[in-house]
Amino acid sequence: MDHTPTDLPPAPIKVLLADDQALLRSAFKVLVDSEPDMEVVGEASDGAQAFALARRERPDVVLMDIRMPGTDGLAATRMISADPELAAVRVVMLTTFEVDEYVVSALRAGASGFLGKGAEPDELLNAIRVAAAGEALLSPAATKGLIATFLAQGGGADPATSAASAGMHAERLAALTVREREVLVHVAAGLSNDGIAGRLEVSPLTVKTHVNRAMAKLGARDRAQLVVIAYESGLVRPRVE
Repeated sequence: MDHTPTDLPPAPIKVLLADDQALLRSAFKVLVDSEPDMEVVGEASDGAQAFALARRERPDVVLMDIRMPGTDGLAATRMISADPELAAVRVVMLTTFEVDEYVVSALRAGASGFLGKGAEPDELLNAIRVAAAGEALLSPAATKGLIATFLAQGGGADPATSAASAGMHAERLAALTVREREVLVHVAAGLSNDGIAGRLEVSPLTVKTHVNRAMAKLGARDRAQLVVIAYESGLVRPRVE
């Protein structure tokens, strides 16, 4: 007779900490390990070490400092995003200020979102859970910062790169349905699924389905990538208020 329990609790969220400040890592480790649904599986002091540990430990979420000596957080995030074996790993960037000058670069590199180092403990824990669930961690302030950065940079990278990127995204956008495009515009505005559902008078589950389909068609890792694609493709244009 099979006595295997069917109601086992879910496995804890595996978290990798990457920051060159040992004191900060220690504080984060104590906080994360105090939660029953998550555990720290590794600590890195630079980006190269973070990538190596990510390959070894297969964390669900990496808390990645942007600025580290040697291989920085941006480079490490690109390495993680480019590795097919790490496709399920989500990176949350830690910034000194929530709206950081590297917002666009980090999103392009594959980050799922941002968190200020001065965030409250509950915010940090929530960020880990949100990222582990596959959602993007883009607060309204971070989204506004993203738009402002696009404005300041004229859309992001150099003109040649931007044009090529826009062309590629425009081709993919052609595969979206009218409703998927509509949802994408709202995602780029920083609205949650519930917020979009309210605007479109549909259920949040319906919105989630549209978002997931748009991500699949556009080759986006997560919601944060959708924001970048919406701007780079020209589907959404920043407005100067």
